[in-house]
Amino acid sequence: MNQSIARSTTFLLISIVGIVFSAVIGVAVLVLADEPQVQEVEIAEYEGDRLGSVDDFRQNAIRGTQVVDISTYRLQLDGLVEQSASFTYDELLASPHQRKLVTLFCVEGWSVKALWDGIPVVDLLTMVKPLPEANTVIFHASDGYTTSLPLQTVVDRNLILADHINGIALPPAQGFPFMLVAEEKWGYKWIRWVVRIELADDPDYRGYWEDRGYSNDAELSESFIGP
Repeated sequence: MNQSIARSTTFLLISIVGIVFSAVIGVAVLVLADEPQVQEVEIAEYEGDRLGSVDDFRQNAIRGTQVVDISTYRLQLDGLVEQSASFTYDELLASPHQRKLVTLFCVEGWSVKALWDGIPVVDLLTMVKPLPEANTVIFHASDGYTTSLPLQTVVDRNLILADHINGIALPPAQGFPFMLVAEEKWGYKWIRWVVRIELADDPDYRGYWEDRGYSNDAELSESFIGP
């Protein structure tokens, strides 16, 4: 009889503990579910200027939207430099940033004015110290796309490698983790998914579209079809 009572008491205690545990877990789940979820929202206006949206960009990448594994991502800087270097995404995010209001003009006839936040390319180049004979910066994307700009243009216009657009992290379709803001240049110079910046002494280097008849200069004031 005593053993039966003991077993019943033990079973009752286990049941009570189980009920209490379930109740605690249930409350915890409810609390987590009730917590406000922080979502990034695009800035629609900046200093009186109406901004375009990430939804205004058209998808015209040579191999579609690229998905970059940020845990293994490295931005490589090499070529004609004193010391090659590579940087993780977190290291680059911690670098000094600049903000610019710049409009991208695509040769297809559409444009998007956006607020860009990014790292001045010249700051990155300063860390690797281009050699005296370097005169060209070649940008490489994860999908094999390339384009180039004169080193002097990158310096004079203080071009930035953007990681944010309109106050939000750059979406994959717009080039996450980094897109070059090549202001005053046609859109094909605005390379997305940048994984490498190479210093060279080849001012005639022609990237993906330049090799297919687009102007290597790509100035907005000139036709994009040309030498």
